[in-house]
Amino acid sequence: MSATLAATGTLFRFATAGSVDDGKSTLVGRLLHDSKAILTDQLEHVARTSAERGFGHGAFDFALLTDGLRAEREQGITIDVAYRYFSTGARSFILADCPGHVQYTRNMVTGATTADAVVVLVDGRKGVLEQTRRHLAVLALLRVPHVIVAVNKIDLLAFAEHAFTTVAAQVRAVTDELGIENVHVLPVSALEGDNVVERSPRTPWYDGPALLELLEGLPSQDELDSAFDSFRLPVQLVLRPQGGLSPALAADPEAAERHRDYRAVAGRISSGSVRVGDRVTIFPSGVETTVAGLDIGGTETDEAHVPQSVALRFADDVDAARGAVVAAAGSLAPARREVEAELFQLDARPLTSGTRVLVKHGTATVQAIVEVASSYDLNAFVHVAASALAVNDIGRARIRLAAELPVEPYARHRASGSFLVIHPSDGATLAAGTVLG
Repeated sequence: MSATLAATGTLFRFATAGSVDDGKSTLVGRLLHDSKAILTDQLEHVARTSAERGFGHGAFDFALLTDGLRAEREQGITIDVAYRYFSTGARSFILADCPGHVQYTRNMVTGATTADAVVVLVDGRKGVLEQTRRHLAVLALLRVPHVIVAVNKIDLLAFAEHAFTTVAAQVRAVTDELGIENVHVLPVSALEGDNVVERSPRTPWYDGPALLELLEGLPSQDELDSAFDSFRLPVQLVLRPQGGLSPALAADPEAAERHRDYRAVAGRISSGSVRVGDRVTIFPSGVETTVAGLDIGGTETDEAHVPQSVALRFADDVDAARGAVVAAAGSLAPARREVEAELFQLDARPLTSGTRVLVKHGTATVQAIVEVASSYDLNAFVHVAASALAVNDIGRARIRLAAELPVEPYARHRASGSFLVIHPSDGATLAAGTVLG
């Protein structure tokens, strides 16, 4: 996808990933620092803490800008996903600094699931490691729209072009094997700032964009969904008038009548766009109707797009409670009672064949039984027969649902093709799932 397709001023979500000590938190801290997204008092605190710890590189540890937990600071590692918000002249960003340790892969999956892009760091001295392959495999399965591989610590390699091209070739071999297209590979020094916010004069052999320049130009998933995907809105609640009339409404009989008759379904648009006058289908009833009105934040509008939250009023009196889905007429695939899925095991308790669970899809939750079929060998990138998934495992399973759901292949529709597997007793999230074609 060309980096010139993005609209200016849009929100862009990205995450970092990579092996331990590849410099993810340092890169994020450098990005925030050089884009002037850090308050003065926070800079002073980080500088003071860096000096107390005896940090030598310019007496400023950029990782402290994101590693907020005490255990993270004490061990010099990232444990939890750290979210940061910042803006540039081109767009606003939400970034997720994800941990690199194998035991925290589930946190990395969480951060990458909603990302428009993931920046995978590779230590230029070490090249592609097992955890790098694991993270790239996860990104391939999640079908993250944009994958950026930053070959870090290029300063420790004397900014040598051959060192970068060697690692870049390793990256291309893995991404080609996984079927990841349009991968962006660039040399960076998170510690010294080369090619992070601005292009570095110390890498004249690299003619591509700096990391921030690339992130500012890539189209977000919402932009892609709005342009190419059909309208979907999982219903969260039905809106009806509550309480008595205000003095202003009571004084206007026509407005009071409209208030008493008001009925709308509300939710967050998961893909596409909707306009007044559009024909839509309601799942599970299958009833087709026309959108008579749209309200955003109590204000009428003619059009709404992903990811806005909106209230829809229909021309007909239709039944659409929480868990229903409003979709562009004729666009829904047949609902399913059985689903073949890819599962990302997140809970420490193994997920075994025959386990009774809850499946949450959009705003609907139904009972289900999981039949595990295989687990993914991340070294050979092949599936091997298995009857259980342990924490951080990726595998395939058949999900037998107690009620039909309008699931679609994840490759075609990310929102309708994803779901959560939940423990029925304690409500813990056991696994995240994506629907296979």
